[in-house]
Amino acid sequence: MMGKVYLVGAGPGDPNLLTRRGFELIKMADVILYDRLVSNKILSLIPKNINKVYVGRKVGDDYLHQEKYTNKLMLKYAKIKKCVVRLKGGDPMIFGRGGEEAEYLKKHFIKFEIIPGISSGIGAPAYSRIPLTHRKFASSLAFVTGNEDPLKTKHTDWKKLINSVDTLVIFMGLSKIDNICKQLIEGGANKNTPIAVIQNGTMSNHKTIIGTISIIPNKIKRLHIKPPVIIVIGNVVKLNKTLSCSNQNDY
Repeated sequence: MMGKVYLVGAGPGDPNLLTRRGFELIKMADVILYDRLVSNKILSLIPKNINKVYVGRKVGDDYLHQEKYTNKLMLKYAKIKKCVVRLKGGDPMIFGRGGEEAEYLKKHFIKFEIIPGISSGIGAPAYSRIPLTHRKFASSLAFVTGNEDPLKTKHTDWKKLINSVDTLVIFMGLSKIDNICKQLIEGGANKNTPIAVIQNGTMSNHKTIIGTISIIPNKIKRLHIKPPVIIVIGNVVKLNKTLSCSNQNDY
């Protein structure tokens, strides 16, 4: 009889946001395969006797890293009757490749369970006091990746997207922020559309940079902002100032 793989969302970084079920599983696992975006504070909760294996794809790794390394390790440990926790930052099913991994496990007849986590796309704006929806400002919301699979035949049309929803939440979009903002403006977006760039969301070094889509690319370069970053675009960003407290780290 084979083992079982648990696709577990670790949340956006703050260990207080890890679900109870996720915490239970990382304490009972035989092996934990963890991503780059799982915070050190979450990793510190793992008992020392549990085997931890880093499988995070580094910047510059080719897209086959998932197939050649991560998937094969899940299969390897499951075949020797291990309780395997595939620990992912945020939620495994929101830009976390959880769907692809579930398909792989199903194909190889491996039992699996999906444990949702708080997505960084929800947690980071909340810690920045930016409600993604609001009765006066936003009744629609879209999660978008700024780093699409290069093999996709159809890519995000930013020019159309800006006129389709009230709030955009962009994952992995920092390196392409110049082009994204340019396309949004070409699509008809007002140059003064509010935007928030949230770095290290929910962690002790959480930082919120506020601006407009016309000036934010230069602002984040001047401040030397690095990933991980969540980007929020829309009028809800204005509420950051209304709801913020005096010690909030805004720029």
